[in-house]
Amino acid sequence: MKFQTVIRLALALGLSMAIQAHAADKVDINAANAEELDKVLVNVGPSKAKAIVEYRDANGPFKSAEELAEVRGIGLSTIERNRDLIEVGAGAAPATKVPNTAAAKPVKRQ
Repeated sequence: MKFQTVIRLALALGLSMAIQAHAADKVDINAANAEELDKVLVNVGPSKAKAIVEYRDANGPFKSAEELAEVRGIGLSTIERNRDLIEVGAGAAPATKVPNTAAAKPVKRQ
């Protein structure tokens, strides 16, 4: 009886770990917050993850995974180690100001 219980627990644990691993396969470096980056990327802890987000906020979205090397503490070896985990989404497009043409005064012609 104990053996069956142990087997069931082992299977349940294995299944839950497989589901978690599959759920965190990749991370979009242009959309993820520091917690997500820390959780998914290998050898990227909380401080490096925060640095990635700060760099992105200051310089705009990353165009490629290699651009992560511009972030202090992130080297090419870290990028290569995480290449299969990194996605480079478009990121949030900067807001553009559209002129309010309805508020413009009509030009009087003479």
